Amino acid sequence: MPFWLCNAPGTFLRCMMAIFHDMIEKTMEVFMDDFSVFSNSFQTCLSHLEKMLKRCEDTNLCLSSEKSHFMVKEGIVLGHKISKNGTEVDKAKVDVITKLPHPTTVKGIRSFLGHASFY
Repeated sequence: MPFWLCNAPGTFLRCMMAIFHDMIEKTMEVFMDDFSVFSNSFQTCLSHLEKMLKRCEDTNLCLSSEKSHFMVKEGIVLGHKISKNGTEVDKAKVDVITKLPHPTTVKGIRSFLGHASFY
C-alpha cells in the first residue's frame, strides 16, 4: 500500500486491527506499520510468534524479511528504543541532530526543525 496516499496509514492500521483483533494487547501490539509480539518467557513468545505468523499466512499478509527481527530483547519501534528497561530515545537519531550544521538559511532551519521535531 503506498503510504503517500492520505488515508493509507489509517486504512492499513484498520486492516491490522481486523486481522489481529483477538491478539492485540494480549500477545502483540500494532504501531502504524510495525508490530511486536511479546511474552514473559521464550517458549510462550515462540508460541505467540507462531500464531501471528500463521495468521499472516492465512490472510496472505506479506512481511519484509529485511525489516523483521525475531526473539530480540530490545529493538527500535517508531524511532524509539524499546527494552525491558522501558522506552528510550534512539541514540542514532540524536547523533544525526547533533551533527547537523548550524542553520544559516531558511532551508537550513526547516531541515533542522524537521529532524528535531521528531522528539
